[in-house]
Amino acid sequence: MKAINQTQVLEFILRGLSDLPYLQLPLFLVFLLVYLASLVGNLLIVILICHDSHLHTPMYLFLSNLAGLDVFYSSVTSPRMLSDLFSKARTITVSSCITQFFFFFSFICIELYLLAVMSYDRYIAICHPLHYIQIMNTNLCAQMVSAAWAIGFLTSLIHTLCILRLNFCGPNVINSFFCDLPQLFILSCTNTFINVLVIFLVGIIMGSGAFSMTLVPYFRIFRTIMGIRSQKGKLKAFSTCTSHLTVVFIFYGTIFFTYLRPNPTSSSAEDRLVSIVYTVVTPVLNPLIYSLRNKDLKAALRRILHSLGLGEGGTE
Repeated sequence: MKAINQTQVLEFILRGLSDLPYLQLPLFLVFLLVYLASLVGNLLIVILICHDSHLHTPMYLFLSNLAGLDVFYSSVTSPRMLSDLFSKARTITVSSCITQFFFFFSFICIELYLLAVMSYDRYIAICHPLHYIQIMNTNLCAQMVSAAWAIGFLTSLIHTLCILRLNFCGPNVINSFFCDLPQLFILSCTNTFINVLVIFLVGIIMGSGAFSMTLVPYFRIFRTIMGIRSQKGKLKAFSTCTSHLTVVFIFYGTIFFTYLRPNPTSSSAEDRLVSIVYTVVTPVLNPLIYSLRNKDLKAALRRILHSLGLGEGGTE
């Protein structure tokens, strides 16, 4: 492949959310509040689960990992996005851009595998309740969480190594507020066929594996729930799954749209909107979805407030 008379790009320019001056302050305030809400909500879940011995169960171990992951996940993109709203020089070096992508995509993959682990936990809890404690022991839970993190970083490393083979020698403006695969493909002057192929191969092998492990247990779960005679029992069993399923559908919907389209190099307003959903909105939705209807977390919050002398204690 010829690379003669090509100037190597050393840094990119992030277009950000908006170039319109009158929108910068409102956007900054809105997304600052969303980011702070994400940090407070997810950190509160982690603190409650770590502090309250009533929540030292497999389900809450996985939930605390998910909440902690969302803190890292949103922090990879949001601070830079907020600072760029008032910055005239929105430049980022190629190496920093690739590093941002590595951690961002790692956290995406880890969340996919954690959601699969949480599905298995719900399957055992509902379909094999009498053996739940024996099956979901401390060692197995630690191994499953460790595997999710390890596989997530490995998956991201594969894509990152493929990015390193690309040359950037033309336009250097990224039509987004962070570095992601579709935008990098657009700016590459190297043929990206191999990269796109890797996306689909890894997506089929690892992504579909995580997707299957997330949804397949629910076929058995729904069969078990339908076999429960009392309506109250059905609702109680189903309520333990609704939060998880809501997060799964939101997260997978945006991921599929972004990475598994026939033409992943397109750039449009829809792409930017979807990017905002899964980088900024999803991390703040998770604590809301998991905590609003969770009596255990509410009770733990009341207990910790009571211990601090800020509210009435509660035991359930």
